[in-house]
Amino acid sequence: MPIIVNLDVMLARRKMTLSALAEAVGITLANLSILKSGKAKAVRFSTLAAICQALDCQPGDLLEHGPDPADLRPGADGE
Repeated sequence: MPIIVNLDVMLARRKMTLSALAEAVGITLANLSILKSGKAKAVRFSTLAAICQALDCQPGDLLEHGPDPADLRPGADGE
């Protein structure tokens, strides 16, 4: 997945645990863990906004676009 989730980085910068964030945002620890691991298929804007408010950050601090793993395989460019 070309979207990289940097939630663990922001948690470390803010010296906050995932459990504390879950409580502050009102989301289950399991759902935050899925987001943190990058396995989430979607995130609601309201959830993203609540996370940003709790961590005092911008959405771009949490999410970044990276290369698609399929594009990195040898021969993926058709040569």
